Amino acid sequence: MRAIFNLLHNSMQSVASDSASGHSHSHSSIQSHSHSQSPIDPEDDPRNRVRAVFVSDVHLGTQGCQAEALLDFLKHHPSEYLYLVGDIVDGWQLKRRWFWPQAHNDVIQKLLRRVRKGDRVIFVPGNHDELARGFIGHSFGGIEVVKETVHTTATGQKLWVIHGDHFDGVIQLAKWLAYTGDYLYELTLKLNRYLNHLRAKFGLHYWSLSAYLKLKVKKAVNFISDFEVAVASQAAKHGFQGVVCGHIHHAEIREINGILYCNDGDWVESLTAMVEHMDGRLEILSFDEVNQMRLSSHKSPATVA
Repeated sequence: MRAIFNLLHNSMQSVASDSASGHSHSHSSIQSHSHSQSPIDPEDDPRNRVRAVFVSDVHLGTQGCQAEALLDFLKHHPSEYLYLVGDIVDGWQLKRRWFWPQAHNDVIQKLLRRVRKGDRVIFVPGNHDELARGFIGHSFGGIEVVKETVHTTATGQKLWVIHGDHFDGVIQLAKWLAYTGDYLYELTLKLNRYLNHLRAKFGLHYWSLSAYLKLKVKKAVNFISDFEVAVASQAAKHGFQGVVCGHIHHAEIREINGILYCNDGDWVESLTAMVEHMDGRLEILSFDEVNQMRLSSHKSPATVA
């Protein structure tokens, strides 16, 4: 995990270097393009801007992480607030085997650039990046590290933002079992990658085997339900109107005993995030669905208002 913070430091230097380089060429760039109109960068298009984005369970440092998809999603969803709701980096897997391709470094740089653009980026560590909890109260490149936080929506709802691993009995009572489960889960993800490689050859979209199996196993379904109820119950005790969490890789927005329960999913299986629109509306967005809609809109003929 300390190596990750070194990478974060190097990324900060890289961003600063890129910025300086960009300024040095700005005048010539403006002059050469003064007579041409280039497409608007999705990050600068006000139509794409949302009030807040919540992402968790990215698991950088693992082969199952869909870093390219996340980069594309963040590019098309600029926001005022960006919440990193735990398990952004998978310290458990990195301890076993080092895996850090360029795309994973690009995600770190993207987060730092969001800060430089004026976004508030808040990191709530989870169990897989638990070593970051030793840095609570600090910030890295403007990314705030906190134990938990509260997000107030545009409509005034107070949402408790936590990772959620403290409500997982396996994590709290038998960590060795959690490590074993993590190993078996990684094997499932490897099979999932081979399966989707074949699906892609036949022109089929991404499909998560592990998510399918999880929802077919009765005990897993019961665990998800028990987890959701426990988290919502604790949010009510703290006096919040809702809660946003991750951890179980199951995206959902639903009301539980008068409390708004929100889980933003993951970027290993479901490739989902939660956004708050400017009017305070909350929505789960699936990368695959958003991407398909974007491609369809590009193919559709232009209409005149």
